[in-house]
Amino acid sequence: MVNALYDHAREAFLKGDLDWEVHNFKVCGVDATYTPNIATHQYLSHITGVVCTSSNLSSKSWTAGVADAADVVFPTVTGATIVRWIIYQDTGTAGTSQLVALYDTASGLPVIPDGTNISVTWDNGASRIFRI
Repeated sequence: MVNALYDHAREAFLKGDLDWEVHNFKVCGVDATYTPNIATHQYLSHITGVVCTSSNLSSKSWTAGVADAADVVFPTVTGATIVRWIIYQDTGTAGTSQLVALYDTASGLPVIPDGTNISVTWDNGASRIFRI
């Protein structure tokens, strides 16, 4: 399901600066005002048009370089049409919250919020959420 891992995230995982087991990771839904740059965007502060943000991912697992977690539910979402999902490490500060992965061709996108819950169901195939 992953469309792209941010280059800085790949580097951070390889250097040991990102830890799927220990760190808090969240998902945000963004509208079309955000123009991704996988090579240069590094932090949540680079993202525009955030429509919704999840709580911390739960039930995270990692086997053979494959990251997985429980599916995500965003309750009662309103706002602009969501065209991308972005996973990021949440430090509590946008300027240090590392971008990890971007999905813009996932099943169900785009999503038009109508005040109901929106669910993100991760792929149950070999690559799950993403593969390093």
